[in-house]
Amino acid sequence: MSRLEKTNHVHITVKKGVCGGAPIVRGTRTSVANIAGYYRLRLSPEEIQRELPHLTLAQIFDALAFYFDHRQEIDREMEQELEEIVSKEFPPGKY
Repeated sequence: MSRLEKTNHVHITVKKGVCGGAPIVRGTRTSVANIAGYYRLRLSPEEIQRELPHLTLAQIFDALAFYFDHRQEIDREMEQELEEIVSKEFPPGKY
């Protein structure tokens, strides 16, 4: 996915200096990956809104649409981020 400032989604943008250039909900620092993570935990859009009350349902649905349009790449980025966190918390040879 190219990291352009403009997307085809009205509520989603990409800014180089915000969240590492990851797609975010416009006007927030909430990443599409964050919303996708809740979705992958089987939360409905309404339940996600309860967790992130600063977002509207329209923003959540648009973030999910963006996620489905770019699912492979976002899933890969989420897995890489998780691997980095785990390797920092549990470095080889420590346990």
